[in-house]
Amino acid sequence: MVLGTGGAVVLLAALDAYVVVTVLIDIAEDVGIPLNHLERATPIVTGFLLGYVAAMPLLGQLSDRYGRRPLIHACLAAFALGSVLTALAAGEVMVVAGRTVQGVAGGALLPITMALIGDLWEERERPVALGAVGAAQELGSALGPLYGGLLAGVPGAVVAGVELGGWHAIFWVNVPLAALAAVAIHLTIPPHRPNAVRAGGPEATPGEVSAPGEMRVGAVTPGPSAPGKAAAGQVTAAGEVGSGETAATGVTAPSEVASAKTAAAGVTAPGEVASAETTAADGVAAKRVDVVGGVLLALALALLVVGLYNPDPATAVLPPWGPPVIVAGVLVAVAFVWWEIRSPVRLLDLATTRKRPLLATLAVSFLAGAALLVTMVFVQITAQTLLGKEALDASLVLARFLAALAVAALLGGLLARRLGERVVAVAGMALAAGGYWLMSHWPLDLAGAGPAMDRDLVLAGLGLGLVIAPVSSAVLRASTAAQHGVASAAVVVARMMGMLIGIAAVSAWGFYRFQSLTAHLDTPLPFGVDRETYQRRLADYTAKVQAALHTEYTEMFLVTAFICLLGAAVAVLMPRR
Repeated sequence: MVLGTGGAVVLLAALDAYVVVTVLIDIAEDVGIPLNHLERATPIVTGFLLGYVAAMPLLGQLSDRYGRRPLIHACLAAFALGSVLTALAAGEVMVVAGRTVQGVAGGALLPITMALIGDLWEERERPVALGAVGAAQELGSALGPLYGGLLAGVPGAVVAGVELGGWHAIFWVNVPLAALAAVAIHLTIPPHRPNAVRAGGPEATPGEVSAPGEMRVGAVTPGPSAPGKAAAGQVTAAGEVGSGETAATGVTAPSEVASAKTAAAGVTAPGEVASAETTAADGVAAKRVDVVGGVLLALALALLVVGLYNPDPATAVLPPWGPPVIVAGVLVAVAFVWWEIRSPVRLLDLATTRKRPLLATLAVSFLAGAALLVTMVFVQITAQTLLGKEALDASLVLARFLAALAVAALLGGLLARRLGERVVAVAGMALAAGGYWLMSHWPLDLAGAGPAMDRDLVLAGLGLGLVIAPVSSAVLRASTAAQHGVASAAVVVARMMGMLIGIAAVSAWGFYRFQSLTAHLDTPLPFGVDRETYQRRLADYTAKVQAALHTEYTEMFLVTAFICLLGAAVAVLMPRR
């Protein structure tokens, strides 16, 4: 029951991560964003991602102090609140605010659920449970666009002046779903008693954690605890944020299983919470969660995203405030690195890792994430604007890419066992680059492209899918057993950061190109001319706008091809096997 409930909570948040991909144009139109200024809709996507990335490192650890169940309840309440704000939004500011609240709540649910698995599962069963929760995460990500398309097809209905149908239905349905999830969590997850000290005896209750004064958060331990010392409910990195990427792929490589079992056996790492028994035995005082590091990371990302967002790209790629804000973001990122080097409490301790392979693996995850979200957003928009498809039909075009991604995620794990992570990751990024290069040559008459469009989407999906499992496994090879949890967590954060920065940067260039291509066009007006002349001028104007959109999208796919080529080059630095 706990596993089913936790998986359902993760699935709910994952579905909403990409649900707006399908209905972004519909939302933009309803909140007053014209089609020729879609750049103003970018924060609807980046706001959610920014909240998601900012919440993951901190709120998961916060549950160590206040308990899993209260934090999940709080996140579900915030998720429902964000959904209501988004559903009621009449302007772009409110819809962005609602999506950001959703992102913060959704970003916390995955690490808390992973930590819950670490609390309640025996070490032999834990990898299977983590894999099931991760499969729910990946399933939600893949089905999000289709889910959004289906709900967007709900007929419009106005009750007491509130619109319930169309894209609004996507967010209204979250309210009863979050309420049902909260009830299920309350009934299936044991309560947290902060003052209970669990020593592994028969009186201990699964899920109990030592009192705040007895917690060791972020401490670097010298090595594994003694055999038999770990209790079944011990919180470990494998059950916390750490296994997020491994489990999220739905593919468990041998080394990943080993890491989960090692952590279950009593290994603690930075960001983990040692069992009350170990803490009591060692007599080590509590240490703080790396709040400063988390805030610096979130602030750096926020500044970079704000600097890349240009609400009026008619004359420049970046807004007037863009360069100084981006410089400020870089400086904060440097401050984050400085803090992580000097602070005794760190999000990721690189002192005991193989730095070059680890950083290369995280860079590949970052670049793959950038390519992934650019594809999901702009293939959907391409189908709606150039093919004239409705939201659901456009999501079915994107489904070619998503299906190939899922199949290749499984295939990548099998190939990595035989050939090694490096070979598969390089081949995957190179294959994806080929797919995007072909996509950059799509004809203006896209409806006549036939199976070539499907082929290109499948190639891109296969390429990115092949990278998922090797990256998850390689990061474990590049780190010590005590670092497996937080190193795996870093893969998740790197991928989401790539999505966030990638969509902001690529769309900034794309929207500037569209504005530069259409700046000379005058919108035809039905005044002072006969009907036939007006219709001819309107058709000519529409054709030129379509051509500009086609140029924008194909150039963005070409940029994505270069991102993947860069990823293939960086993947050469990943661990061999």
